[in-house]
Amino acid sequence: MTSTMTDAAVLLDACRERGWSLATAESLTGGGVCTALTDVAGASDVVRGGVVAYRSSLKARLLGVDRSRLEEAGPVDQVVAEQMALGAIEATGADVAIATTGVAGPGPADGYDAGTVHIAVSAPCGAAHVLLHLDGTRAEVREQTVGEALRLAYAVVTSSNA
Repeated sequence: MTSTMTDAAVLLDACRERGWSLATAESLTGGGVCTALTDVAGASDVVRGGVVAYRSSLKARLLGVDRSRLEEAGPVDQVVAEQMALGAIEATGADVAIATTGVAGPGPADGYDAGTVHIAVSAPCGAAHVLLHLDGTRAEVREQTVGEALRLAYAVVTSSNA
């Protein structure tokens, strides 16, 4: 079992123990977080679904991200990531949501270097955000982001507030 699959399985078990469902809102990972989760047998009793909103206009329309925030800060932003997570909860009815946005590369975009990543998690017990500066190829940045997103979600779901 790969590390990512293990991280996904552990997160799913933690949600299952709490009776919580899970959703994703993804940009730079393009559905990779949801794929990692649904690669685990039995994921269907926890995973509600995912929204891949690669374009800013879809982040606003599908996930309710504030258009003025997108215009002012751009899509590579903490608040955008947090609003994406909340939007996934609203869109799917899930209890927990993981959101990813950033620049995978190979070069800079929107004024940010490749490897700049925001991950946000929202859950009944609280929320968390992390800003990462990852190294590697486009594929490596995306893969690292998936792993980090799963681990952050697990930390939130199993926090003392849960």
